[in-house]
Order: sequence, then structure tokens, then C-alpha cells
Amino acid sequence: MLDSSRRASILRLVEGPQTMGRGPGFWTGFGLVLLGAIAYPFFADSYDVGNNVYFFNWLFMAMGLSLIWGYGGALSFGQTAFFGVAGYSYGVLTINLGDAYGLTLLSLVLAVGISALFAAILGYFLFFGRISGVFLGIVTLSVTLVLERFMAQTAGPQWAIGAARLNGFNGMGAMPSLTIPWFGGDITLYPDVALYYVTLALLVVVYLGLRILVNSRFGNVIVAIRENPMRAEMLGYDIRKYQLATFVIGSALAGLSGVLYTSWGNYITPASMGMTAASLPIVWVAVGGRTDLTTTMIGTLAVLVIFQSLTIHGSQYALIVMGALLVITVLVAPKGIVIALVDLFRRRRSRQEGGA
Repeated sequence: MLDSSRRASILRLVEGPQTMGRGPGFWTGFGLVLLGAIAYPFFADSYDVGNNVYFFNWLFMAMGLSLIWGYGGALSFGQTAFFGVAGYSYGVLTINLGDAYGLTLLSLVLAVGISALFAAILGYFLFFGRISGVFLGIVTLSVTLVLERFMAQTAGPQWAIGAARLNGFNGMGAMPSLTIPWFGGDITLYPDVALYYVTLALLVVVYLGLRILVNSRFGNVIVAIRENPMRAEMLGYDIRKYQLATFVIGSALAGLSGVLYTSWGNYITPASMGMTAASLPIVWVAVGGRTDLTTTMIGTLAVLVIFQSLTIHGSQYALIVMGALLVITVLVAPKGIVIALVDLFRRRRSRQEGGA
């Protein structure tokens, strides 16, 4: 059991100044939303449950970009590159290793580790090379597009790693879903209720873990670097190490999205690293509010639902609407639409309390 001082210390990290939402009201709302999410599969059909798993998969990438861009101040177009690296790595590993004895979980860890290693190598040259601002965005976008073009031309039979064919533009398929070893046989996590609950639990753990991270000393330093990197360096912090660590953590979360997506659909294509795919996470995070994890999640879910509806009922307008939404956000609510609505609610509440 944790003593009272330890619990208070953890609570301060979860409710620290770098995240919105604190106090009994917020956590009561959080608990009600979580209970609603837990109860959802009992009232929805299997298609809707699997579709919500699809939405959940992208939230890890969005939270990673919020950490890199919103808290760290480094605009990165590389999230889909790490998404693709992890997704293809998972496919290669599972096709060659199989899914018995829970080997897919090992493949998940290794695939996320490969994307984190790739991020560490790229980030080392970026941050220790003092590349920042718009140039960092250009380099990460270039790396993403180079990877997409490379994978698109791997169609020949020579492009294979063991039993895994890369298949070029058509993408890699037929990789097994995640399995959990259990007594009496492995449990396969198809896009249904079991995978829904596993992904939901992982999402809650990552969300709370990131809240603790950004409210810790590490989080305070990266926010200080975002606000004034020269001043942070003059105070004795090696800003390159903090920027690199932030980049690797956020990119690893994009890799986790890639593995979960690949396991969910049993396929991945180079299009997941294309120009359109690379720009969409920027829209998700900007609309919600990149400087807060909660608003990032809310905004990402809202935009994903809108984008899917537009894709189904009017695909020719989906990207136009996404572009217009980003322009409106930048012009009207540069901090994010969700954050702007929260600020408006707080101001009205303050005026009402002041007039009472």
C-alpha cells in the first residue's frame, strides 16, 4: 500500500500544471466516460466495436505528436514514418515467427523498439545537428516520403525478408493478429470485444503515464525548452538530450499505433506513409489543442469520426474539409478549438460567479 505522501506526490504529477483537468469534477467525468467506454460493447454490434478499435489505434500517434510538438515545440511530419516502420516490422516478425505461444506480443515489443531505434538515430542527427523550426518539419516530411516511395517499389519477389513478401504498392498482408497466451490455448485478439478492451486499457495506461511524464521535472524542462530554448540552455540543461528523448517517446507511440493498426486490419501499405497520411495527424492535434493531452484526444476522436463519415458519404470532399478545418483552427483558435471552448466556458463561469 502507498502511504499518504506517496499518493499525494503521484496525484500532483497526474494533476500538474502542464495538463488541463484536475479535482473531483474532472476525475468524476473521466470515470463516467471510462465506464461508458467499458459498457459500450454490450450495446453495440461487432462492426461498431471494431470500428472504435480503429479510432483508438490512432490516439497513441496523436498523443505522441502532442508530446513532440505541443509540449516539446518541434513540429514533426514523421509520425507516419514510425507508424509504417513499426507496422512493417510487426508484419515481417509475425509472418516469420508465427503467432503461437504469444510470440505476437514479443513481435509487438520488438516492432515498437525498432521504430524507437529509428527515431533515436534520426533524432540524433536532427537535434544534435541543431536543426529546428521549419527545417525540422521539412526533414521529417522528406524522410517519411522517401520511406513511402521506397516501400512502394518493393513489388518483386526479391523483396522479401524470410517468408514475408513486402509486395510494393499493394502492401503486406496475411500477418496474424495479436494473441495472448492462456491456459487451454492462445486468445486471438480479432477486431472485436477482446481487442477493444485490451486497446482501451492500453490507452488509459498511456494517457495517465504521459500526464505523469509531462508534469514531472522532465515535462517542465521540455516545456521550458519550447518557450525559450536559449534560456533553458543557459540554465544548464542540455536541451538536445531532452529534445531527443521527447522525440523518441513520441515516435515510439506512433510505432505502437502502427503495430495495433496492422494487427487490427492484418495489412499495411506504403500509403500509410504518404503525403496525405503524414499531414492528417497535424490536423488532429491542432484542432483539439496540441499543448494538452486531453484536448488532443478529444479533438482527434472528433476529427476521425468526421473524416470517416466524409470518406464514406463524400470522399471527394474529405481532404478539402480537413484542410479547411486546419486553416480555420489556425486563424480563429490557434491554440486549438477544444482549448478555445474550454477557455470560453471558464470565462463565462468566472463572470457569472463574479456577478453573483
